[in-house]
Amino acid sequence: MGKKNKLERFAECKTFQNLFEYSFERIRDEKFPLKGKWHEFFGNDNPIILELGCGKGEYTVGLAKVHPENNYIGVDIKGARMWVGIKQGIEEGLKNVAFVRTRIELIENFFDKDEISEIWITFPDPQILKPRKRLTAMPYIERYRTFLKHDGYVNLKTDSDILYEFTCDVIKENDFPLAYNSNDLYADDDDLEVKSIRTYYEGIWLKQGLTIKYLKYQINKQ
Repeated sequence: MGKKNKLERFAECKTFQNLFEYSFERIRDEKFPLKGKWHEFFGNDNPIILELGCGKGEYTVGLAKVHPENNYIGVDIKGARMWVGIKQGIEEGLKNVAFVRTRIELIENFFDKDEISEIWITFPDPQILKPRKRLTAMPYIERYRTFLKHDGYVNLKTDSDILYEFTCDVIKENDFPLAYNSNDLYADDDDLEVKSIRTYYEGIWLKQGLTIKYLKYQINKQ
């Protein structure tokens, strides 16, 4: 994408009513106004589900279309990429989808205790050399615990063997309840909805013959 197109998208993002942009400095200096009040934004008491590192936002939008009974929030730091999903959601008139542009390290500043029912992490950077920066590492789990309901699930889809095996170890070491585990999702016979919604890059990787891994688990409260 050219610099001009990026600048145009950034400018248009400023006009979107379902996008909230908060830098480290801003979230440090002022409380996020919708923390604990997201149901007021959506205008209902339906479950709220996060996608962390949502990229273009197509998975967030895909889930919102399939499940109008839920509310969905995509979170990423790259606004030019999120523009794709935001634009699609607006054009399709989806009222149950929103986006937050911020760093995942700041995520606990945006949601209150028990405000989130489920988390999706779809094809994040596996952080090959920085295990503690993986979105399924314990420093992040501790953040999720501040707002994920006790019976809420974390879902991970990845093409990375390293991230998959790392997350399996985290689950085992912490005795997290595991609901589903597949190291080759599309080779399984199970008729799961998780197979029906794919990101852009997931489609590319499948065509290249890469295997997709999927984990669904809970994180115990301390």
